[in-house]
Amino acid sequence: MDFHFLTVILLGIVEGLTEFLPVSSTGHLILASELLGYDASVWAMFNIVIQLGAILAVVVLYWRTFWAVGMGLLRRDPVSWRFLRNLVVAFIPAVAIGLALHDYIEMLLGAPHVVAWALIAGGVAILVIERMVKEQRFHGIADIPLARVIGIGFIQCIAMIPGVSRSGATIMGALSLGVERRTAAEFSFFLAIPTMLGATALELVKKGDQLTSAAVGWSDIAIGFVVSFVVAIIVIKAFVGLISRHGFAPFAWYRIIAGTAALIWLAVR
Repeated sequence: MDFHFLTVILLGIVEGLTEFLPVSSTGHLILASELLGYDASVWAMFNIVIQLGAILAVVVLYWRTFWAVGMGLLRRDPVSWRFLRNLVVAFIPAVAIGLALHDYIEMLLGAPHVVAWALIAGGVAILVIERMVKEQRFHGIADIPLARVIGIGFIQCIAMIPGVSRSGATIMGALSLGVERRTAAEFSFFLAIPTMLGATALELVKKGDQLTSAAVGWSDIAIGFVVSFVVAIIVIKAFVGLISRHGFAPFAWYRIIAGTAALIWLAVR
């Protein structure tokens, strides 16, 4: 198996495996580029487009939820309208802050040391929040009050720092604001759809001419997309069951160990 094809498969696996776990897919892709020694700029658009495979996994797994909400909207069901309102409102801060800080965020994407420290800090934050949060009053996305939804939306924006994790920031923000574990995780899944679609669309508008290159073609993108989709399907199913039994501490310790190992490797390489 040649190195190029192995890179396509590996990046697809990394994206599908880490996108919905509180461990940072972007951070892992950045560290993978450092570890494997490939040109990250050549694969940048590839990494963005294969996120759509992970998005499709959420749509496929939760199609009944989306169908029920869609039918509810047609019937003017208040629960369905609150569900939609909460997703839209939580998405708005990411749009505003993402557009305002786009260039600065892109600069950070080339900083593996930032990723390593963010992994460690995020792991510590998860352990602290897990220990402190006791009351979980909201057991459905439509039940989350508007003020807390706005708070979750702003907390999600911390994940614009590579290595923080969009899903991790969303879930921990929701937990700290009284949302129970499973609902917090599913809210992060659903919120990923507009957030990742928006980020992908922005990159395609700015860098659409770089979508394919001599090094990365459409066949590579298609393979990465499929691999990301299949792995994300498996991960989402396993993740919901895992956090229901063990909470988020295993992911926190993984982040701390991975971040520490990355710092050591970056220092001695």
